[in-house]
Amino acid sequence: MDSRKRVLNYLGLARKAGKLSPGGFMTEKAVKGFRANLVLVSEEASGNTKKDFSSMCEYYKVPMYIFGDRDSLGRAIGRDSCTSLAVTDAGFAGQIISLLETMQNGGSEYEGK
Repeated sequence: MDSRKRVLNYLGLARKAGKLSPGGFMTEKAVKGFRANLVLVSEEASGNTKKDFSSMCEYYKVPMYIFGDRDSLGRAIGRDSCTSLAVTDAGFAGQIISLLETMQNGGSEYEGK
């Protein structure tokens, strides 16, 4: 299984475990409430959304990655679409970050911040 599918599978598991905050409002609330261990923002998100989350995550010292399209993120967590989400469990976040770093270092099209 490739790394991209593994990331999406981990997101589904995190959702079932109740360790995910999907959507812009819930993501922001998790970051500002010091519960977020990782933030993922869709490649299709607006430039303003990416900039806002990037600034927020930098301030609160939360890793943020641009990953996937909103439909694949949504399907992974049982929704129609999802532009941003926060992973609130350190274990899930660590596994996902590891996969994202591997993809990034392997010359993948996904960029991390």
